Amino acid sequence: MSSPSTTAGRHRTGGGGWPLLFVLSGNMLLDAVEVSVVLVALPAIGADLGLGLWSVQWLMSGFALGFAAFLLLGPRLTAGWGLRRVYLVAMLVFAAASLVGGLSANMWILVGSRVVKGACAALTAPAGLALIGETFPAGPRQRRAVSVYSMFGAYGFSLGLLLSGALVADSWRWTFLFPVPIALALLVVGHRVIPDVPGRSAPRFGRALTGNGPLVRAMAGAGSLNGVYIGMLLLATFTMSDGLGWPAWQIAFALLPACLPLAVSVPFAGRLIQRFGTSRLIAAGALLAFAAQLLALVRSGGDARAADSYAWDLLPSLVLVGAAFVVSFAALNMQATQSATPELRRAAIPVYQTGVQVGSIAMLPLVAALLNPPGGPRSALLATSVLATAGLAVAATGLRPRSTEPDS
Repeated sequence: MSSPSTTAGRHRTGGGGWPLLFVLSGNMLLDAVEVSVVLVALPAIGADLGLGLWSVQWLMSGFALGFAAFLLLGPRLTAGWGLRRVYLVAMLVFAAASLVGGLSANMWILVGSRVVKGACAALTAPAGLALIGETFPAGPRQRRAVSVYSMFGAYGFSLGLLLSGALVADSWRWTFLFPVPIALALLVVGHRVIPDVPGRSAPRFGRALTGNGPLVRAMAGAGSLNGVYIGMLLLATFTMSDGLGWPAWQIAFALLPACLPLAVSVPFAGRLIQRFGTSRLIAAGALLAFAAQLLALVRSGGDARAADSYAWDLLPSLVLVGAAFVVSFAALNMQATQSATPELRRAAIPVYQTGVQVGSIAMLPLVAALLNPPGGPRSALLATSVLATAGLAVAATGLRPRSTEPDS
C-alpha cells in the first residue's frame, strides 16, 4: 500500500514522476561534473593566481571535504525540514556558491565556494534517491528510474573533464560559472515538480554498523580505490601540464581512458555481480588498482613529470585504474547496501559514502605535498601504491568464505 506522502508526491508530479526524474537526474549529473570539472583547470588556476600545486589542490579536496561532512548531517536536516525544502535550498545555495567562486580571485573564497558546493551535493544526492523511492512505485518503474539516475551520475565525471578542457581555453573561471544557469533552471522546474515529502527521523549508527564486517570492508575498499584513483589523476594532470606541456583540452581527452569505461559499463554492472559475486569483483578491482601503481612506479624512472611519452608512461596505468573502477565500483556499492538490514540501511549508506570521500580527502593533499621537492613524483606514486596495497589486503580478507555474509 502507498503511504499518504507517497500518494501526494505522485499526484503532485503528474502520476508518472518523469519530470521529477529529469530534475533529479540533471542535478545528479551536475553534482558528478563538479567532482572533475576543476581537475583539468588546476594548472591554469595556479598559473593565473601565482599558486603552487599544494594550494590549488584544495579546490578538489574542499569539494570532497564538504561532501563528506554533510553526508552524515543531511538526514538530520531532512528529518526537520523535509526532503523538498532541503533539496531546493541546497540547489539555490549551490548556484550562489558557483557565482561567488567564479567572480572571485581570492583563493580562500574559491576553496570556500567548493566546500559549500560539496556540502550541497551531499544533501541533494541522497535526497534525490529518496525522492525517487517516494515517487515511483516499487518494481520495474522504480528500478528503471534508479538506473537512469545512476547513469547520469556515472557520465558526469567524464563530462566534467571534457567541459573543463573546453572552458579553460577561454578562462578557468567558466568552470565555476557554468553551473549557475543550469542549477537555476533545474531549481525553477524542481519547485513545480518536487513533492512535499515529510522527513523521516534521522538514522543513528553505532556498533551495529561499525561492527559490520562487509560494510567496513566495502567502506575501506571504496575509500582506498577512490584515493588511489583521484591521486593518480592529479599526478597525471600535472605530468601532462608541466612535463609534456599539454593544453587543458588535450589533458582532458588524455584522462578519459581512466573514467569513460565506467560510464559505458554501468548498464552491465548488475550482470557482472550476478555472475561473479561482490567479493571476487572487489578483489579483482583492488588488484588492478595495485597493478596500475606498480606499473607507474616501474615506468616513472626518476621523474614522472619528465615523461617522454603519454602512450608509454601514463596511458597503461590510466587504463588499469579505470578498469579497477569498472570491475569493482558497483560491487562495492552493492556490498555496502546489502550488508545492512533494511532498518539500518538508511544509516549505513551515508557512512559508506563518507568513507569513500575520505580517500580523496587524505590523498589529494598528500600527493600534492609529495610532488614538490624534495619528494617528487616518485614519492607521490609510493604513497598511492601504499594505499593500493592496503586496499588489496582488505579486499583479500573478503574472499574467505563466511556463511553469514552476503556475496552477491
